Amino acid sequence: MTSEKITVFEEGKVLLFDKPAYWTSFDLVNKVRIMIRSTFGIRKLKVGHAGTLDPLATGLLIVCTGRSTKKIDEFRDLDKEYVATFHLGATTPSFDLETETDQQYPTEHITEKMVRDVLSGFLGKQKQLPPMYSAKLINGKRAYEFARNGIEKNLEPLTVCFREIELISYRIPEINVRMVCSKGTYIRSFARDFGAALKSGSYLSALRRTAIGSYNVVNAYSIEKFKEYIEQMNTTLCSETINQE
Repeated sequence: MTSEKITVFEEGKVLLFDKPAYWTSFDLVNKVRIMIRSTFGIRKLKVGHAGTLDPLATGLLIVCTGRSTKKIDEFRDLDKEYVATFHLGATTPSFDLETETDQQYPTEHITEKMVRDVLSGFLGKQKQLPPMYSAKLINGKRAYEFARNGIEKNLEPLTVCFREIELISYRIPEINVRMVCSKGTYIRSFARDFGAALKSGSYLSALRRTAIGSYNVVNAYSIEKFKEYIEQMNTTLCSETINQE
């Protein structure tokens, strides 16, 4: 019975989760590992995720267990789809709600047509400068460690690609945008660049990842639903073992 239970996850499972706000990606992976190990009595289990989501973001996180952790890089290379909310007329040092507003900008000149035109200008390949409040490594330290101590460092721009950008709603000072982009894209950096292109300011006030390649968040587990799933699996395995005896 024990080997059957272990095999399900050690042989490899690809699991889709809807990450809650204020959880780190590591928080979710660690929770999943503990839940599986405690439910099935597994001593050791490899668990990893394919593509970090910021703590303030919600949405799809692909989690791999056992031998499926070897596929993580394949998932990381897939395009990502997001629904983002941008607050116009202000900026923050982190380009999102992690830090307080530092500057205000006019928005009276901004129109819906202007927003649509500027958004379309971001389609295709371009160079993007990562935010200082990010996990990029600089001389062995994370960029956010320098940023939080008020130390400025130079980051190298990255080549990213926006394949689709769609304006969902326009209600100044906030707009909602759906976008499909390549791996390594920082939506917070897009917020900064988008605000500048509007001759104003912008920061990311909400972010939800809705898809990774063909994997969609509508098929993802919440932590609560996953708990029900593995408990039911455990009950079924126990019943099958009893019947075989």
